[in-house]
This record gives sequence, C-alpha cells and structure tokens, in this order.
Amino acid sequence: MRILGIDPGYATIGFGLVTSERAQVHMETYGAITTPAGLPLSRRLYQIGVDMEDLIGQLKPDVIAVEELFFNTNITTGIAVAHGRGVILYAAEHCGIPLYEYTPSQVKLAVTGYGKAEKRQVMDMTKRLLKLKAVPRPDDAADALALALCHARSATSRLPHSSTVRETI
Repeated sequence: MRILGIDPGYATIGFGLVTSERAQVHMETYGAITTPAGLPLSRRLYQIGVDMEDLIGQLKPDVIAVEELFFNTNITTGIAVAHGRGVILYAAEHCGIPLYEYTPSQVKLAVTGYGKAEKRQVMDMTKRLLKLKAVPRPDDAADALALALCHARSATSRLPHSSTVRETI
C-alpha cells in the first residue's frame, strides 16, 4: 500500500510517501509544497490545490493520511491553516483517493507508543522506524511521514479503526 501523509498548512505543506507491506514500512520520498508569503490567501490556496493534485498524480498513493487540526493559541493562523487543509481534502476527493484523518495524539501514540510525546521524540522515532540517516527536513515533511506511519500501523491493526474515512462516491 502506498500511503501519502500530509501535514496541512498554507505556507508550507509537508508530504511523505511510504510503502507498507506485511508490517514493513519503507520511505519512498518526502518534501514540502510552499507558497510565497506575499501572495493573497486566495492565490496561495489555489496554488496548494494545483500542487496537491500534481503531487497526487505523480506519486499515485493508494490512500492519504492527513492531520486533523489542533488549535493552540493563535486562532488567526489556525483559520488560515484550516483553509489550506480544506483545499487538501478537496484535492484528495477530486483525485478519488481515500482519505484518513488522525489527531496529533493518535500520530504520537502510533509512532512513539505515548500519545503525549514531544515533537522531537516523534521525529526521532520516525527516523528510526523508517531507517533514515537523519530526521527529514523540513519539520513539516517529518510530520507528514509520521502521519503515513500512523496510517500504516493503523491499517494493519486488528483493532477497530477510530479515524474518519472519506470514501469516494
């Protein structure tokens, strides 16, 4: 199974593609989609949509795992990220790829075994589990790989799946 993890945003959108077969997970590629700061939000969102559809077409994932939003203290930034996330959800649906959503706690639990792990712990375990020489950069790409790992572990679990799934119609 080819799993594309997406860490949503509007300035930087991390992505990571892994293949998962018989509980073996391998990193295929990772990176980030970026939009210039000077552009109006509407133009940035449009560019995210175009780039996401291109990325999906190039990587041909079987499923997409995306992070559910967690609002911390800056609600203004959170709203802009939510707009970017909406475009990502649209692109997945438009391309006909099943979409799974995971909370930050679910990702932390799947990757480290502890739902309240610190970001550095998640990044280090992502590196170890994928047998990488270094933590992927930018951080958004490492987060996207952790999302893909989370789905790989969730998809092979015999436990009931608690994440939301959006199937194509």
